Amino acid sequence: MKKAERLIKRTLPAMAGAAAAALLLAGCGGASVNQAAAAGGGATGTPCGTVNVAMNAWVGYTADAAVYSYVAKNKLGCSVVQKDLNEQVSWQGFASGEVDLIIENWGHADLTKQYITDQKVAVDAGPTGNEGHIGWYVPPWMAEKYPDITDGQNLNKYASMFTTSESGGKGQVLDGDPAFVTNDEALVKNLNLDYKVVFAGSEAALIQSFRTAEQNKTPLLGYFYEPQWFLSEVPLKKVNLPAWTEGCDSNPEKVACDYPTYKLNKIMSKKLEDSGSPAAKLAKAFTWTNEDQNSVATDIQGGMAPEAAAKKWVDAHQSVVDGWLS
Repeated sequence: MKKAERLIKRTLPAMAGAAAAALLLAGCGGASVNQAAAAGGGATGTPCGTVNVAMNAWVGYTADAAVYSYVAKNKLGCSVVQKDLNEQVSWQGFASGEVDLIIENWGHADLTKQYITDQKVAVDAGPTGNEGHIGWYVPPWMAEKYPDITDGQNLNKYASMFTTSESGGKGQVLDGDPAFVTNDEALVKNLNLDYKVVFAGSEAALIQSFRTAEQNKTPLLGYFYEPQWFLSEVPLKKVNLPAWTEGCDSNPEKVACDYPTYKLNKIMSKKLEDSGSPAAKLAKAFTWTNEDQNSVATDIQGGMAPEAAAKKWVDAHQSVVDGWLS
């Protein structure tokens, strides 16, 4: 967790429970806005004001945003507005003034150039501490039965196993939300693979497809990523494509290599940075691990309200939060 845009990548589901769904982005970019009530002033004595947080549609992002929002509201007295937007549309909000923070960014070199370098309406707010990986995966049963399937050079050998009603007689590569960063259509073309990219439509649909494929022992080749809570339930096996090297994905139309490792970061509006708000300082200080994100995401996916999952994590990691606030 796409191809509205191609680049060097995630990104994730329809959540269980109405409270969780309220934090999720609506498909192709949404209009719903959830506002959290807040107290008066920050711990520093400087009023925090309102911070508008973009909400992208995967549960890992929701976990990040839930923890940031909980701390901003309850420790700094900020008013947090969460806006359901897809990845690309979120960046447009920096120019319009409607978005202050993207809490988890996966690459997007073209948008970085447009909004940070050229328009100067946004800034890099530093790493989240998460390391992102995207790739093609098969369910565990397939890797066990066909050990050489994890070598991308053998994919055409197995193409007929992956045909579906949507793949037009070719093997299917199942992607998630069309808004996710993906090189998959270019990879199919440039690696001369007898496959077609088909979009499941969401992280939730992609996860359910892998879950069903493992339970029923049916073939599936699909786009996936980590950090991702689902890998603790079904340990998908990665297919090795030609190794990524510097510059191999610089031309989106000619990509013929695997995805890079992503050092995930935060993007903040220049307006918020210049405001001196405690919300800006918290955004820059916010860092945690893949394990931290997965633990909160697992609670949310299990039906816990995002704010409750955030509180659970914050209560158990008070020293980390104190470090952000100091």
